[in-house]
Amino acid sequence: MPEYNSAVLHELLAGCLQRNRRSQELLYKQFYGYAMSICLRYTRSREEAKEILNDSFLKVFTKLESYDTERSFKTWLSRIIINTALDHYRQEIRRDVFENVEFAENVSVDETVISRLSHEELMGLIQKLTPSYRIVFSLSVIDGYTHEEIAEQLGISVGASKSNLSRAREKLREMLSKINIDDYDRVTR
Repeated sequence: MPEYNSAVLHELLAGCLQRNRRSQELLYKQFYGYAMSICLRYTRSREEAKEILNDSFLKVFTKLESYDTERSFKTWLSRIIINTALDHYRQEIRRDVFENVEFAENVSVDETVISRLSHEELMGLIQKLTPSYRIVFSLSVIDGYTHEEIAEQLGISVGASKSNLSRAREKLREMLSKINIDDYDRVTR
């Protein structure tokens, strides 16, 4: 449902505010693809993404009265999804250690390899990153958060955010190089 069709969206939201199950179902179905694409950026698997997606919609339905109808619903929804993913990540953080480095350099990535990848292949590579690298990479590169904002959200230093982004890029570069080598091997056989 395009955001510009505000009459239909307004009707669905009004039904959700009244706890109408059909309205909730329609809102969920309408924004499922959009919401799932965000969830997949922050998770290792589709199952984990579904868990975050469902938790996010539960929050949407229980906190809908706080939504400001003067603002974009998609923006509000994406904030809930990202925050839910971060909450999920914080629960998992005990298993992963952030490394704090004061200076992190940017790592270049071969743009020709990236241009040949499908969206699904690129998301698959991002999902292979460790949780700390994946979260910082998604927040910074995809969602446009600053290192200061990331540090505040995750309770880490700005240096750790920069380090994790740099290392995420390096890991992605390594994975992309392997794809390049595999492609070269197939051509030369």
